[in-house]
Amino acid sequence: KFVKSWPKDPNSYFHFVVFQLYLVGGSFGLREFAQIRYDVDPALKEKLKQNNVTLESEYKKLEKSDLDNWENIRGPQLWEDSRAVQKQRREAARLKTE
Repeated sequence: KFVKSWPKDPNSYFHFVVFQLYLVGGSFGLREFAQIRYDVDPALKEKLKQNNVTLESEYKKLEKSDLDNWENIRGPQLWEDSRAVQKQRREAARLKTE
């Protein structure tokens, strides 16, 4: 019944076969391109081995940093000139210390 519903034009079969080859070939091609992401370069692997960062070392760095004394600094708005705002902040900080 499915075959009878197909058009009698031979080009329809050709286009169907080409489309199926495109789908199957495309899936294999995409698999190869997606695999590139997971392939590791040997030089990169050696570089990662040299960089021994552990969770404990990062925790010690965080313990040494002073997270309780911080100052909220407002960034410049889109319409403000960032250099002028920085200059005003430096001037205000200089006046505060004097």
